[in-house]
Formats: sequence, C-alpha cells, structure tokens
Amino acid sequence: MALRPSLPPTARTAAVVFALAAGLTAASIVIDASDGPGGPGGQDAARAVHPAAARYEQLSGDGLARQIDAMQTHLRAEPKDAESWAGLGSAYVEQARTSGDPTRYPQADKAFARSLSLEPRDNDVALAGRASLAAARHDFRGALRDADKALKVNSYSQGALAVRVDALVELGRYKDAYTAAKKADSLRPGIPVFTRLAYVLELRGDPAGARRVLLRAQDSATSPSDIAYVSTALGQLAWNQGSYDTARRAYGTALRAVPGYLPALEGRGRTSVADGRQKAGVRDLEAVVRRYPLPAELAALGEAYEARGDRSKARGQYSVVDTWIALARANGVATDLDSALVAADHGDVKEALKAARAEWDRRRTVHTADALAWALHRNGKDEEALEYAERAAGPGYRNAAFLYHRGVIEKSLGDDGSARRHLKAALDLNPGFSPTGARAAKAALKELGAAR
Repeated sequence: MALRPSLPPTARTAAVVFALAAGLTAASIVIDASDGPGGPGGQDAARAVHPAAARYEQLSGDGLARQIDAMQTHLRAEPKDAESWAGLGSAYVEQARTSGDPTRYPQADKAFARSLSLEPRDNDVALAGRASLAAARHDFRGALRDADKALKVNSYSQGALAVRVDALVELGRYKDAYTAAKKADSLRPGIPVFTRLAYVLELRGDPAGARRVLLRAQDSATSPSDIAYVSTALGQLAWNQGSYDTARRAYGTALRAVPGYLPALEGRGRTSVADGRQKAGVRDLEAVVRRYPLPAELAALGEAYEARGDRSKARGQYSVVDTWIALARANGVATDLDSALVAADHGDVKEALKAARAEWDRRRTVHTADALAWALHRNGKDEEALEYAERAAGPGYRNAAFLYHRGVIEKSLGDDGSARRHLKAALDLNPGFSPTGARAAKAALKELGAAR
C-alpha cells in the first residue's frame, strides 16, 4: 500500500495502521445527488458495501481521483456551490475507504460543513453524505441521526435511505432494519437498496429471499462495476450455504466484468480452498493479501497454507496479524471485529477479548455477538460465552462458523447433545467454512462419538 513520500517515519508508521484500519470499513457510500424517485444518475456512485458482500468494493481509483480534481477545480471557480461541496465530501469518503487514506475523512467533514454553511436548510445531499462519513467511522448512532435528518428534507434520498439501513443493521436493530429496507425498496428500488434488503433477509434466516432480491439487482446491473458488485454478493451468499459451484460461477462473472476485482478474487480463493483446490485458492488469496494485508485476509491465507500442510508459512501470516494488532494498539487505533476473531484463533486471546468487548460496546450485531462468544470461550469463560452465542443465533441467521463456535462452547460446558447438533449443522451447512475450523469440528464430533 503506497504512502505519500512526504510523511516522516513516525507518521508513516501511524499511517500504515490507520490505512489498515480504514480498509476494514464496510459501510461507506458515495451519495446519489438526485432529487427524488426516478431522478438522474448516481446508481454507480450510490453503491454500498454490506458486510456479507465485499469489504473493498471500489470505483476506479484513477476515475475517482479525476472526479475529485474536477470538483476541486470547479469549486475554486464557484466556491458557493453547496451541492458540489457535498459531492466532494462524499468522494473523499469513498477515496478514504478505497485507498486506505484516513486523511480524507477530516477533509470530507470540512466539505460537508462548508456545504451546510452555504445551504443549512434543505441540504439533504450534505446530510446524507455526513451520515455516510459517520458510518465509515463506525459512528452508527451519528449515521442514523444524520440519515433521519436528510430524510426529513427529502424522503426519497437514496443515499440516506441506504445508510439508514446500514446504521440499523450495525446497531443490531434487525426488525427496524428490515422495515427500513422494505420502505427504501418501495421508494427508491435499485442496487444500493436491493443489496441491503438482501443482506437483512439473510440475517433474518431467509437466504432464498436474499437470493431473489440479489437476482433483481443483477437484472438491473449494467455497468461493469455494478455487475461485479452484485455477482460478488451472490457468490458470498452461495458460499455461506456451501454451494461452491454456484459461488464460483458468480465470482467468475464478477471477475469477467472487472478483472482483478478483489472481493471476487478473495471469494474465489476461499471457495477453492473450501473444496480442496488449495493451489488455486492460495494463488488468489496471495494476490489479495499483496494489496490488502488485513487481519481477515492474512488469516484466510494462513489457513489455506495450513490446509496444504505448510505450517511455517501459516505461522508467518498469523505473526503479521499480531504485528498489525500491536501497531494498531500502539497508535491508538481500536482493533476490531476481524482482528478479534483472528486473534482468538491464532494470536493473543486476551487482546481478542478486549477487542471483542470494545466492538460490542460500539455495535451489537450477530457478528459481534459471535466474536465476543468465541473470545470469551478462548479465555475460559464458557458460561458467559454461551449467552452471546445464543444471541448470535437470535434473528435466525445461519452461519457455519457461528454454529461451530456454539458447538465447541457447548462441548466445553458438557452439553454433548447440543454440541453434536451444532457441530454437525456447521459442517452440513458449509463443510469448508474454514480449513482449520472444519477440521476441528470433525475432530470434536469424533470425540463426542458422532459420525458425520
């Protein structure tokens, strides 16, 4: 990841950590500036990444940079153009997320503030943009507040409707998120809304419904970036259900639309490892890690190395995760959900628990509940862990890793019947959910005297 050469050594160290942290953001969007239903343009620009689809869905970096340069030039000539200031702020948010440059967030904040100072009353574009910035910073309560303000001005704002769903999901308010997603679908149907509605349906235990909505999104996808984005979401949904051939086809569609598209490349790599094609899987995951050496990706590559018997290389990947966490902590960056899970399996379990508890304080999602349950188990706190494992299953979401974690926790507590049921369910749902986790699940079932 390139850094600007003007940074001094200490700033470079901090920038590496902040850039890695920024790369984990999954909720930022570029706001659609249209005024109402059927308004012009912005479907590409208003796309968002939800956690089940793609961590680093992106516009062309060069194209985004050119867009920013053009807006800056325009604003030097027309400094009182409130809408263009809001557009510039949204472009900064997107650039921060896709490039890992956190200095763009304060710039985005200033751009939105300038826009609102010029047009304080009916400026839904700036309010929706500020909501996306709050979501990118994981301030989901702030994101919800600003999205609601934007919708009071313009109830058809696609950007505000979308980020409102994101915020409700990340706050663990799944019933409200479903209501918000259905309302958004009735007001502004399109890819940003379809993908969110699909994700909420999956969280509520309806993967078939999620697939139907994503197929609607696929039918409306025309640009290469939209095709890649929606196809990757379909691939992830299929992978979660253990449908590897379907997942591979979807990732292939994404990569034909946008060659080298990292979310699809990662998904294809994980799929290859899951069904025993370790060489191809490692090749894809290595390509991902070269550009995004983040905890979840590093761990996926490490587990792929383990699957092919190369423990030395696996340890190397896990040690980089430990370094990432140490650097983050030293530079005041909160370690997050991904790093908590990776540390629980492959690193400092105390740090994993600290990170998971901090994430739970910020957002109470099923993913956070699962991460906290697993970190508690790894620290010997199984009774408390079971409470969070049960919360992770509350909305109806079925995830093989969640089921595996719950089964192991129940086994530790001596509830052999429940442990067998959940461990078997994990392997039935997605037998290759994790090379190391699947192997451990099979071993645990064997200990419990249960044949798969």
